Formats: sequence, C-alpha cells, structure tokens
Amino acid sequence: MRRLRWVPLAVLLLGAVEFLVLLGVIKLIGTAPAVLIVVGLSLLGGVLVRNEGLRGWRRLRAAARSGIPPGDEALNSVAGLLAALLLLIPGYLSAVAGLIMLLPPVRRAVGDRLRKATERRVPSHVAGDLFGPRRVRVQKKTPPGPDGSDEVIEGEIVD
Repeated sequence: MRRLRWVPLAVLLLGAVEFLVLLGVIKLIGTAPAVLIVVGLSLLGGVLVRNEGLRGWRRLRAAARSGIPPGDEALNSVAGLLAALLLLIPGYLSAVAGLIMLLPPVRRAVGDRLRKATERRVPSHVAGDLFGPRRVRVQKKTPPGPDGSDEVIEGEIVD
C-alpha cells in the first residue's frame, strides 16, 4: 500500500511530460497533424480495447471448455488490454508504450511478469488451477543414511 501513495504524483508527472512531448511534436509537424495523430492513436486504442476484450473472452471460454488451465490466456489478454489502454490514453509516450506492448515478444514478457506476480500473491493450489502444474527439476543430494533413513531430495521450480 505504501507504493500507492505515489500514484497521484506519477500521474501528474506523466501528464506534464506528455504535454511537453505534444508541444514538441506540434513544433515539428504543426498543430493539426499532431492533434490528428493523437486522436487517431486514441481511436485505435478504443478499437483494440474492444477487440482484445472479445478475443480474450473467447480464448478463456475455449480454454475452459477444453480443460486447459485458463491462466496463460487470461494473462495474454490482460497484457493486450494494457497495451490497448495505453493507446487509448491521449499522448505520444503512452501510445509508443502501448504499441511496443503489442509486439509479441514484449507481450509475452509482460505476461510472464504478470504470471510471476500472480503466483507470488495467490496460494499454490490456486496458481496450479490457473496455470497448471509447475515443472520441477529434482536432484538427489544425499544417499540414504546407514540407519535406513529416507534420502533427501531437493528440487527447484523451473517454470
């Protein structure tokens, strides 16, 4: 919760920087083209929000019908929606960030970060239901003891 108290300041700073960038673009190409580009990018963001939402809903339903854990589909959709929302915000910096997030490798990376954050915050059985079983690499570290005690096996999660 301590991080959230900086959000209003960050939003204010982002707005100021976006305005300065808009003024710079207006100086370069003129007022009408600069404003038309911003409006066009925002309209593109609105269309993408709708399309990403519908596509994500269809993928979630298909995953649920086929018995596949829906978590990866949900995170892919959330990453696409975040990109579309960044485009929807009027401004050049947010639009560039949104366009970059639409690239498949970046979208996968954002989805992976969201997955790791989700797995840290939910119980392991919920993460298993969302994302399926984790792959684990197991290694025998010590042989059984002379008294016949069980051997110790250590492992690491590789997902």
